[in-house]
Amino acid sequence: MKTHKIKKEQHVVTAKKGWAVRGEGNSRRTKLTATKEEAINRARNIAKNQKTELVIHNKNGRISDKDSYGNDPHPPKDKKH
Repeated sequence: MKTHKIKKEQHVVTAKKGWAVRGEGNSRRTKLTATKEEAINRARNIAKNQKTELVIHNKNGRISDKDSYGNDPHPPKDKKH
C-alpha cells in the first residue's frame, strides 16, 4: 500500500522577533526571519517545491495575499507572478 505525503500550505506569519514560515497545522515554525520579505521568499520556495499554496498574513493575522504553486482547480485570473 502506497502512502501519500499530505501537502501543507505554507503560511507567512508574525513572530515575536520578526516573521515566520509555518506549515499548515504545524505547531512549530519552519523558519524564523528578520523581515517579512525574507519569510515570503523562503515560504515561496517551499510552496513551489511542494506544489502547494503560499498564504501571506498581515501583522494583524489577516490574510493579505495567496499564491498557488500546485494543481489549482480554480486558478486566479490575475497575472501578478
